[in-house]
Amino acid sequence: MSTISPVLLVLPPVAGGIIGYFTNDLAIKMLFRPYRPLYLFGHQLPFTPGLIPSNQSRLAKRIADTIMGSLLTPEELQRLAKRLLKTERMQAAIRWLLDLALTQTQSSNQDKTAQILGNILQDMLGQSLPKMLRVWAKDENFLADQIDHIFDQVLLDFRLNENQAKQIAIWVRQGILPPDRLRRLIIDFLTDRNIKVIDETLREKTSGTYWVVANIFGVRNALTRLRTYCLDEPDKCNNRISELITALRVENRFQEWLQNFSLQELPISTVQQLRATLGQTIRTYLQTDGVPLLKGLSDSIDWHKLAQRLLKRLQTSSVVMDSLDTASEELALILERYLEEDLENIVAQAIPILDIDQVIMDRVKATSPRNLETAIQGIVRNELQAIVNLGGILGFTIGLMQAGILLLQ
Repeated sequence: MSTISPVLLVLPPVAGGIIGYFTNDLAIKMLFRPYRPLYLFGHQLPFTPGLIPSNQSRLAKRIADTIMGSLLTPEELQRLAKRLLKTERMQAAIRWLLDLALTQTQSSNQDKTAQILGNILQDMLGQSLPKMLRVWAKDENFLADQIDHIFDQVLLDFRLNENQAKQIAIWVRQGILPPDRLRRLIIDFLTDRNIKVIDETLREKTSGTYWVVANIFGVRNALTRLRTYCLDEPDKCNNRISELITALRVENRFQEWLQNFSLQELPISTVQQLRATLGQTIRTYLQTDGVPLLKGLSDSIDWHKLAQRLLKRLQTSSVVMDSLDTASEELALILERYLEEDLENIVAQAIPILDIDQVIMDRVKATSPRNLETAIQGIVRNELQAIVNLGGILGFTIGLMQAGILLLQ
């Protein structure tokens, strides 16, 4: 029996281990490398580029299909959306947006914000509201309830107090019917025709003592002399009229009448007619003069300055600050009710719009082979190294078995 050299017994396991280790290591590296195709004499060498770089488009498609088919399904997206859109989160987000908007009005862009707000207010009052008012006023029931409420609750129960009645009486006596204006009214009334009609009427339709006075003395001469006196002696006539107003206490009597006057004292039919007339008058005015009134009012207002004042008031208003929490809570509840009904449809419509699978494919395709290798190595470095080590162990085992077979032979 011949002896076997120890080198022949040791060489198979050592060579097998080395070959198995480096073969697996080379195979793993060939998954990624070379990153670009290599050419020899104008011909592309096989296995260049590596397996993953040469199939990166198909890999991207498979990754996107796997993610969208198994991970980001519509049902899973709905669950994610529900967790994301909880009432507390939505309320916090809306409150943040409101705070941001309020802060924006306090920043250096306040003048621009005021300009925008002024244009909006001007358009609403000068353009939009007149157009809507023209259409609304054609409806017979437009403002009917509001006018009836104002008439019943305000006008029907309204009474002037002593001071108000006194001020109106003074205004009427001094502003509307001063002595000189009353004198002119007397002159305008006492025309020759009116004097003749008064004289003839008193002569024909009076009786007794009045008939004697009307037919013997007549009133034509007295009325004519009164008109002449008003024309020739204006100052004296004005003084006499003023003395008569004072002596007859016309102002006091008119004041008492104003204090005691109330619509409730009128007959029901009259009150109903007044209510209907008031409503019709307001609607007619809005149809004919309401639009020009609003446009004129809009043109007379400095909207930029008004918007600046509104913004300053908002910045310091405690009501606005206190209402932010309430507003954000109410808006969050409204969104929650809306999402409960239509979340499934929203997600179904959002998936094609977001085009998540295409985004994933584009990102994978745009990643360079080197970065892709680094990312995969970072995830499964231990597992890949275990494969390399396993190749060395298997090669060493097979070589050891060969050494055993040689030893037995």
